[in-house]
Amino acid sequence: MGIPGRENDLGIEHQTPAAKGRRFSRRGWISGVGLGLAGIGAGLAYRVSPTFWRQYFNELGRDVAPPSAIPKVRQWTDRGLYAAWLGHSTVLLRLDGFTILTDPVFSTRIGLRLGPVTLGLKRLVEPALRLPGLPKIDLVLLSHAHMDHFDLPSLKALESLRPPVVTARNTSDLLDVGGYARVSEIGWDERVNVGPATIEGIRVNHWGARMRTDTWRGYNGYVIRCGRWKVLFAGDTAWTDDFKGIGGAHLAVMPVGAYNPWIRYHCSPEQAWTMANHAKADYVVPVHHRTFSLSREPIGEPAERLLKAAGGTSRVGWQDIGQQFELS
Repeated sequence: MGIPGRENDLGIEHQTPAAKGRRFSRRGWISGVGLGLAGIGAGLAYRVSPTFWRQYFNELGRDVAPPSAIPKVRQWTDRGLYAAWLGHSTVLLRLDGFTILTDPVFSTRIGLRLGPVTLGLKRLVEPALRLPGLPKIDLVLLSHAHMDHFDLPSLKALESLRPPVVTARNTSDLLDVGGYARVSEIGWDERVNVGPATIEGIRVNHWGARMRTDTWRGYNGYVIRCGRWKVLFAGDTAWTDDFKGIGGAHLAVMPVGAYNPWIRYHCSPEQAWTMANHAKADYVVPVHHRTFSLSREPIGEPAERLLKAAGGTSRVGWQDIGQQFELS
């Protein structure tokens, strides 16, 4: 598991030549891995991971369903808390006019990109908004470097909007950092200010390596404070009691899927509900389900189990992709 560093906020303008050298070295390492994989024979690749390849080829002809709803972001005002689920862990947040996009994934497939081909999983449901439909983005917030959270084509496309980015320790080498207004890396218990918002990295029970061996990479959840609002974005996590010290969150964005059989790395819906209660969250919105076939549980099971744990819908902000939540 990657252990975040303890340095201060890393702004691009403050990087030393040595840090830049490490950045390009890591990017070259990732490129080398990609080229190496491209040279593996198809027969060997199939023998190594037949389940992946069967799923990949089975998905080739499958259509991607439209979202059940389209969030009405053009009607959002500059006062209040708004949140819309665009798919997987991609959430559009607006806190008194300050707009945050979490873990943006808009690609049809996630995985290793080799030229025009992406070797990875295909979406089940289209994003509830495409990039041209987004409002002005004041911050992109990245929890960790896994490909279903840190989608390089989506992040490249977002460069045209020139947003600031906050990401986990030792992950900004994956970005073209010059394409953004500012890139900051933070670790657990570290904070950075972006406009009116304060972003605090918090400990989660997960891991950060993108290619298995790059275990130096960090992984975060976040507490977002902006004016009168406090939001927990848990990123990706298995069970932990580290949320007990947060207290008083208005909204908790909690992962609820991919627990079967990956319960060591992803919490169950019941655990997500308990952890949100540890954070004393008024409301919970579930993410990290319905979008990709990452695990074995039925597609509708995470939401059903969460609603059962919650005793109904009164504190659960949405159930399906494209739905939105509002507090005034």
